[in-house]
Amino acid sequence: MRRLVLVLFLCAGCAARGDFTLAPAATGGDPEAIFVATTRLAGPDGYGYERSPEADFLRYAISIPPERTPGELNWPPRTRKPDAARDFLVLDETRFASALEFSAALRDEMKASGQTDTVVYVHGFNNTMAEGVYRVAQMHHDLEVPGVAVHYAWPSRGSALGYVHDRDSVLFARSGFEALLHEVEDAGASDIVIVAHSMGAFVTMEALRQMVLRDGPHALDHIAGVVLIAPDLDVDVFRAEVQDIGTLPQPFVIFGSSRDRVLGVSSTIAGGEGRLGNLASVERISDLEVTYLDTAAFNVGTGHLNLGENPALLRLFGGIIGIDQAFRNDARKRVGLLPGIALSVRNATEVILSPPSSPYRSSPCRDPNAAPETCLPQVTGQ
Repeated sequence: MRRLVLVLFLCAGCAARGDFTLAPAATGGDPEAIFVATTRLAGPDGYGYERSPEADFLRYAISIPPERTPGELNWPPRTRKPDAARDFLVLDETRFASALEFSAALRDEMKASGQTDTVVYVHGFNNTMAEGVYRVAQMHHDLEVPGVAVHYAWPSRGSALGYVHDRDSVLFARSGFEALLHEVEDAGASDIVIVAHSMGAFVTMEALRQMVLRDGPHALDHIAGVVLIAPDLDVDVFRAEVQDIGTLPQPFVIFGSSRDRVLGVSSTIAGGEGRLGNLASVERISDLEVTYLDTAAFNVGTGHLNLGENPALLRLFGGIIGIDQAFRNDARKRVGLLPGIALSVRNATEVILSPPSSPYRSSPCRDPNAAPETCLPQVTGQ
């Protein structure tokens, strides 16, 4: 059986801004190696938001601070010196001359670590280069994902006012992402699972659609599954992409939140239509073979990156993201073991997650505008 490549699209939209900081000599926390392919244009101050027709390839060694709560991404403040015990820092940066060098180094990394899994993370809306790489390191570490981490850094403007720029950059970036998937496969990765966060779900679906339209349905034979996290994607567009793709790679898992405030704003910008990541029920996608996990009861901040930021969810899913058996084949049996209520609606499976101690364990709040302490238990879409 082929192993796994996990592609995770991440967004740090409302997080504190930061930049790469080198670790002091001979210091550092737990190291995470992150391979990076980017279609950002390199400048004198590093990689910005401008678009590059040619991808660059890098490897970062990121120091993970031990003194923090899982889910936290700590930037060194300007008021003190960097501290490897508390801050995310860069231990080393290597730039590769070509995609071939990148693939060869990735192959060596997999061999040295005894892995055939490669985990590829690609950020979403409103990210800088450093934010994407650091968030990848945090997620990879806290979720205890097996395999070598790879990050696709597409040219987000890194601004809350850059939504249109980022939407256009998604279309610009899809071919670069497709090329990266081929390069990871060439490096010896056996299976590819794509996990997309926020606007990165648009990149994922467009790239998969493009691959099928160009090379036919067998173009996705190496895709072992897809996970979308808080996908900022119009439901009708998603359905149209699925129609062109045909059979969805399996497993196909969506982590959403019916109280995701970022996607609420995105819905307003889009004219009031809901997004795939903040559905009130799976009725609109019930004919598709997907598993939808509603994380609203675990909301942290805006509720837009619960899987990466909530310690309880990290404990719940830590160590299984990136494992073939986590959602493969017997997905409907496995979701029944998760805390919450599982609903089957035609081909889709919906799991409304809730903490074990929640008073709404069997029917958590589904109202996207309600406060957690005031919402009444109800379940829709049965």
